[in-house]
Amino acid sequence: MTAIFHNPLASQYTVPQAARPDASVSAFHTSLEGYTPTDLLSLPDLARELRVGHVLVKNESVRLGLPAFKILGASWAACRVITRHLGLPLNHVGRSLADLSRAAKDRGITLLTATDGNHGRALARISSLLGVKCQVYVPKGLETSVVSLIADEGALVEEVDGDYDAAVLKAYEAANAVRNGILVQDTALEGYEEIPKWIVDGYSTMFVEIDEQIHTLTGGKDADIVMVPVGVGSLAQAAVTHFKRTGRTSQTQIITVEPDTAACLITALRNASASSTSAVTASVPGGTLTSPTIMTGLCCGTVSPLAWPLLRGGGDFATSVADIEAHQAVKDLQRVGIDAGPCGAAPLAALRRFASLRPGALRPDSVVLLLATEGPREYVPPLDATTTDPVVLTQILTRIDSSNPDLSKDAGAGEARIADYLHAWLAHHGFAVHRLEARPGRPSIIGVAKGSGAGRTLMFNGHVDTVTLAGYNGDPLSGEIIDGAVHGRGAFDMKAGVAASLVAAYRARETHDLKGDIVLALVADEENLSLGTQEVLAAGWRADGAVVSEPTDEALMLAHKGFVWAKVDIIGKAGHGSRPDLGVDAIAKAGHFLVALERYGDALMKSQLTCAVSHSLLGTGTVHAGLIKGGEEISSYPALCTVSVERRTVPGETPVTVEQQLRVILDGITRDVPDFQYALRIGESRSPYEVDADHAFVRLFSKHAEAVLGVPPRITGAPYWADSALLADAGIPVVLFGAQGRGMHSANESVDAASIKRVTQLLTKFATDFCGGTKN
Repeated sequence: MTAIFHNPLASQYTVPQAARPDASVSAFHTSLEGYTPTDLLSLPDLARELRVGHVLVKNESVRLGLPAFKILGASWAACRVITRHLGLPLNHVGRSLADLSRAAKDRGITLLTATDGNHGRALARISSLLGVKCQVYVPKGLETSVVSLIADEGALVEEVDGDYDAAVLKAYEAANAVRNGILVQDTALEGYEEIPKWIVDGYSTMFVEIDEQIHTLTGGKDADIVMVPVGVGSLAQAAVTHFKRTGRTSQTQIITVEPDTAACLITALRNASASSTSAVTASVPGGTLTSPTIMTGLCCGTVSPLAWPLLRGGGDFATSVADIEAHQAVKDLQRVGIDAGPCGAAPLAALRRFASLRPGALRPDSVVLLLATEGPREYVPPLDATTTDPVVLTQILTRIDSSNPDLSKDAGAGEARIADYLHAWLAHHGFAVHRLEARPGRPSIIGVAKGSGAGRTLMFNGHVDTVTLAGYNGDPLSGEIIDGAVHGRGAFDMKAGVAASLVAAYRARETHDLKGDIVLALVADEENLSLGTQEVLAAGWRADGAVVSEPTDEALMLAHKGFVWAKVDIIGKAGHGSRPDLGVDAIAKAGHFLVALERYGDALMKSQLTCAVSHSLLGTGTVHAGLIKGGEEISSYPALCTVSVERRTVPGETPVTVEQQLRVILDGITRDVPDFQYALRIGESRSPYEVDADHAFVRLFSKHAEAVLGVPPRITGAPYWADSALLADAGIPVVLFGAQGRGMHSANESVDAASIKRVTQLLTKFATDFCGGTKN
């Protein structure tokens, strides 16, 4: 699981005076129509389960008519910025919204912001009440229901082609371009800190309420532990500001929670901890990679610079949770009568995580406060990214449509969704995660398990795309176990191999014996042009050895064929179909080439060519015509016929070899057939692959294979091509080994569950051994 970050100095931290909120904030909110404190609820059963004194939930599912606490910050900041914009005295903020609305009438004010949901909706609501325009920017892919709710408040909503951080920058730029435009954003930017602080100040009303309510429920005690969700960090900043202020008699620990896939605070804290500087006021150290999460309002890649020094100084612990954990917490809260969304339930998920990893931090008399920050909302139940069972993981991966769009009928889904899941799995299990996406919508994911240093690096390479779902017999995405096998498109080729590699890397790392790194290259497009592995290599990723877990039926594959694609244009002469004296039929002429091509293929397989190359594991090369296209209409002689040829190659054969052989055939036809003309174009090619069985890398793998299988592994080669050849071309020793199964690319596909477990065991033992030794 993702480790918890601990700052032992936070217990001594006190908030600077300048960070504290305006004393009039709470009075402002209590003057608003409809104001009432939100409930603070006790969960005695959970307290008994965790063996603490109290578990209390601040339920922000309804706040001033909206399903989140955000209206507190948006209302205070919006009224302050409009008051200042109109040149009114500060005490005007405390008057009624109707007074401020009359003052702002016809002044052309537009409030702008970026949001993942609740902040934008809150600003839209207060803008409507004040009678000013509101422009809200949202990241690409935000749920349509969320966008509709913001628009229903009267805001103009615009989607940005990017994540939350990109939406913030767009809002900032737009505010500077719009006449009388004012950015009301809870994320601070360089030179933009006053308004974000006003938003944070607005949240202080919640904590004033909490103090009074906790004293009532506990007989005068304060909160010992506060679990607070983090997006850009504004609410957590408000929590630190309140609970770490000078003069507070009790010590309160602040524990933050983020999504595994958007853990910007934890990333910043770890980076800062590793840095040479220890100043808590240092700038935020970089952002983090994000991918979609059901905790939408927490999906942020960068901590607000305004929040950073307080969170670094005053946050005691930081953790993150998986979507499935937040989803389960939603259900747990529902069972005790609290309707919360995933962001609001995340603190409960984090409390369970914290209790399991730091049981000594919870005392029998501890008062634990959970900030349930949002009400219920629609979301798609997430897949489980916490499992370390390779069979279950194979099932989950099989249920994700990742059909290759360049091969699939009606266009495939592509690799984006499976890449998001893999990011979630890797992040939850503590891997460093990188995303490569030179071609939009076709990402590859890199996961790294770091060793202690000075060891050998091992790469597990596996493709995450599949061939088309069309023509599959039954549900291609079932992932169901029938007769001891996982069924579905890609289960065998090669999601079982990917699952085994993921779990093996995790288990090997958990031995704490690794000196070298394990690199998981989870790549796109292997079923077509291998753009993914090419991008991985182009980005500079290398290893001292690699394992590709293609489906080999538990055989050790040490060679496979390559291929060369060629197009042969047979050139005729256009003419009316009634005038054979004027036309030359390119399609008919192509028939001579097709007959010769078939003879060439037969001779290759029978090793009858003087130039033929034969390989001990692969035999000879092969050739076939894959496509033929010619003519424009039935009543005309075709001027062109193009035959697309695939030539499978064995070690020792190259594109030059293939071109020479094809030209011999075509030149012979040119001599023998009147009016025969051609043009030859050599296209894509991939090298064949082989590795010496006596290579040290192969011998070490064979040793572990024999130990797991009970017999020496069967040595084999394959007639197909795989990404292993690209790795070998880059100088990386590589073997192929994968599970037993059947039906790859066919109407029924399955992989043996017991075999998945054996492959995982083998990969774990091999990785631990290979990466446990010192690099020569």
